[in-house]
Amino acid sequence: MRLLIKNCIASLSIIFILSSYNALSQDAQKGDLNISLSYFISNNKIPYVLAKVKTKIDGKFQMVSGINLNLFLDKDSAGTLIAKVVTNGKGEATAIIPPSLKNEWSSSIKHTFLATFAGDKKYESSKADLTVGKAKILIDTTSDRKITATVFEMKDTSWTPVKGVELKIAIRRLDADLSVNETATFTTDSLGQTSADFKRDSIPGDAKGNITLVAKIEDNDQYGNLSIEQSVPWGAKFVGENNFNKRTLFATRDKSPIWLLLMAYSIVITVWGILFSLVDTIFKIKKLGEQLKS
Repeated sequence: MRLLIKNCIASLSIIFILSSYNALSQDAQKGDLNISLSYFISNNKIPYVLAKVKTKIDGKFQMVSGINLNLFLDKDSAGTLIAKVVTNGKGEATAIIPPSLKNEWSSSIKHTFLATFAGDKKYESSKADLTVGKAKILIDTTSDRKITATVFEMKDTSWTPVKGVELKIAIRRLDADLSVNETATFTTDSLGQTSADFKRDSIPGDAKGNITLVAKIEDNDQYGNLSIEQSVPWGAKFVGENNFNKRTLFATRDKSPIWLLLMAYSIVITVWGILFSLVDTIFKIKKLGEQLKS
């Protein structure tokens, strides 16, 4: 009986040790997440934060979806929570600064954004932070098609021009913004200003010739990402062409182009002509064979 009890205790001990080992092995296999934060503000209005989450798999970084993040302003507390977000298929999540944090936002000229991940069965806990100062861009145009962008930062209680900031002055397009001339980037002077001459005279605009100019700062270490837009009538007027009820490649079958019809019918006639010719040749060969037998 004592031997049986000892064997049971030994078996339970082994099971407990193996279970602990498996648990430790599973914990050791948890992945590490890399969280990055970016700050954006468009047209000097509502700012927002973009969080990106990725992990390294087989030596390569891959974006991770479905990660629950808590975003905070300046400190990790319930009163400074910006939002609880979940990363999308691209591993990204965004959140605007809510009205409830207006006083907190106005209380300082510089803020730190925090992102925290509590961890789960697959990944270890992780966090990230980003500190930015308040800044804005103003854009102005003249009748001779000259564009001036001015960059300001908040110092104490007033907006102060900033020297040496690199920015782009471009035309807003669907795929990618197009620089207004051959210069890719511009740098502000001691007055916080930089100017560019518009040299894209033939670029298409809307029906009235309006295009959208944009001045933007990208991935700046101090100010994040800022942009401002302005519409100007400097483009070529877009006149839409109505091809409805005309012969085009994209029309209905009865409106197909003449050249396409000729090509299609020529192919059909040629193929059937060859087939009839082959059949006629076969009959001629058969008839010739009968004559030779007789």
